[in-house]
Amino acid sequence: MAANGRFGGHIVAGHVDGVGKLEKIRQDDTAVWYTIRADEAVMRYIVEKGSVTIDGISLTVAEVFEDRFSISAIPHTVKVTILGEKRKGDLVNLETDLVGKYIEKFMRAEGMKSGHADSASSSPAPETGGGLTREFLAKYGF
Repeated sequence: MAANGRFGGHIVAGHVDGVGKLEKIRQDDTAVWYTIRADEAVMRYIVEKGSVTIDGISLTVAEVFEDRFSISAIPHTVKVTILGEKRKGDLVNLETDLVGKYIEKFMRAEGMKSGHADSASSSPAPETGGGLTREFLAKYGF
C-alpha cells in the first residue's frame, strides 16, 4: 500500500497472540455471529470496531465484553474461509491489532534498557521516565 493511498484493511503480522474458545455461533437475517472467549492478555487489545484475526482471517470486532468478544461475518466470508467449519467449543488462534500494542509500549511510564550494553550501533533508551505521556498528548490536542 502506498503511503498516499486509501487504507482499506487491517494491519496484521501473522503472529498468534493467544488462543480463544468459540463460545457461541448464531445466525441472524444477514450474518453469522461468532462469540470468542479470550484471556485478559488478548482482551486488553480488543476494541469495538477494531480488528482481530481469527485463525488467520482478519475481521472487524462487533461487540466487546469483559472476557469475550463477537464478530459478525457475512455469509460469503463464512463460506470461503475456515469459519464455516468452526463449531461451538473449538479453539481458535487470535492476533490482535498491532497498533494497540505500539501505543501501549509508547505510553509506558518506564523506559527500556538496551540488552546489549556494549553495542555501538544502538543507543540505550532512558532507564526511567521515557515513553509518551498523557500530558504530552493532551498538550497537543490528543
